[in-house]
Amino acid sequence: MSEVTAGGRGRPWSLRTRLVVSAVLLIAVVCAVIGTVTTVAFRTYLYGQLDAQLGAVAMRATGPPLPDGERPPVGLPRKTPLDFVTGGGAPVGTVGALVGDDGTVTVAVASTQREPDGLGPTEDPLTAAQRDALASVARDGEPHTVELPDGGGYRVEYADGVRGSFLVGVPTRDVQDALRTLILVEVCVTGAGLLAAGIAGASIVGVALRPLRRVAATARRVSELPLHSGEVALHERVPDAEADPRTEVGQVGAALNMLLGHVGSALSARQESETRVRRFVADAGHELRTPLASIRGYAELTRRGRERNEVEATPGGRPGGRDAVPPDTRHALSRIESEAVRMTGLVEDLLLLARLDAGRPLAHESTDLPRLVVDAVSDARAAGPDHTWRLELPAEPVTVRADRERLHQVLVNLLANARTHTPPGTTVTARVRAGDPPAGPVLLEVEDDGPGIPEEFQRSVFERFARGDASRSRQAGGTGLGLAIAHAVVTAHGGTVGVRSVPGRTVFTVALPPARAGAGPAEEVPQDSQAGHRLITQP
Repeated sequence: MSEVTAGGRGRPWSLRTRLVVSAVLLIAVVCAVIGTVTTVAFRTYLYGQLDAQLGAVAMRATGPPLPDGERPPVGLPRKTPLDFVTGGGAPVGTVGALVGDDGTVTVAVASTQREPDGLGPTEDPLTAAQRDALASVARDGEPHTVELPDGGGYRVEYADGVRGSFLVGVPTRDVQDALRTLILVEVCVTGAGLLAAGIAGASIVGVALRPLRRVAATARRVSELPLHSGEVALHERVPDAEADPRTEVGQVGAALNMLLGHVGSALSARQESETRVRRFVADAGHELRTPLASIRGYAELTRRGRERNEVEATPGGRPGGRDAVPPDTRHALSRIESEAVRMTGLVEDLLLLARLDAGRPLAHESTDLPRLVVDAVSDARAAGPDHTWRLELPAEPVTVRADRERLHQVLVNLLANARTHTPPGTTVTARVRAGDPPAGPVLLEVEDDGPGIPEEFQRSVFERFARGDASRSRQAGGTGLGLAIAHAVVTAHGGTVGVRSVPGRTVFTVALPPARAGAGPAEEVPQDSQAGHRLITQP
């Protein structure tokens, strides 16, 4: 009863449906029992009356019973042996049969209504088949039910008296009609009662389950809250009326309130921890920027100063003087500068992520996206001349409300990701598509025909410090923050970023809300970067 098959599949029933169906089934069982007992009792009563009537007719047919061993006298005054079938007290349709000394039926008649005057019943002889049916009745003096061919059901009894031996029967038609009428009334009344019980039960159960629906609505609202990140104010609670522990629904509501309280405390603790981590990252970044700049500056100054001194100190400007810097020292200084540059980039990325996590507002302005893409692809081509770079831009200008510098960083990171994690000769396409319909998001795609991203890594590609397999390993000293920064910046703009990848085709898709009407003019795009054509640059 917990499931119903719909369309070939099992579908669970709601609690309300199960309760109503259970109540209706219980009422149906009770009605069936009451109807069955009533029908059996009424049938027993009717057949008892019919058997009493049959006994009276048999008494009139045979007269007083004979003493044991005596034969009935002959020639008792009577019109005919079977005139009792039309006498008073015998219903129309009564049958009578005279039984001979050898036990065979000699004469058998049945009373019928006289037509057309209808003044009284008359006698009609029974057919041979009907006589045979009567003759099959046991000679035990008890009523038996017999079905006469073309005559219907009868209660038949063998009787022996001073007037002879007879088989007497009265029709059961009236009893059967009464029983059928009773069953029909019971079925109709039961059906109407079940329908009324179903309607009333649905209403009553609906009212009774209303508090449970309020509890479920509270849980649904909590499930729709973004609990995975950020500061969450979990103020949703089950109303006090549905949180009374003295009721079953109240116990569920109280338990849910307690659970929400624990979850709210855990979320507050998590937010405090995240805030402390962000503050630490921001403070550490600020503190690291100065010593990193100093290390880089002093290393560069030392290397260049030493090289200049060794040129000035040697005759003819040739190296080899007393203050010459050994090659391994120059290599060490150049590595210090390189790692300082790398560390500076990492610190800048961490600071940007910390600012975005803290919800720092961005400088939104009307930005022409195709021009931004052209500039970013031009820079990428200069950095990766061994790749093929393509532009696919729409025929009409496309503007978005965005922080131009941050959005440019998103493009740079996506193009750099395609450049550094694909082999030389890979074709990278930057594509801009206007919203469809016009109010839809603007789509920016970066596609490459490289080896692709493993499916298990695609779910975590935008996580911080995420790195894939060897086909997309860190070849250029990446920090693993480029795609995380792109995701954070796009999310801060109210957009989304995703990736689809199979071997031979990887597409990063950025969806940004379009610029609203009257949001401010966009920069004019130079004629050579206008959309409507495809720019292809070869290595």
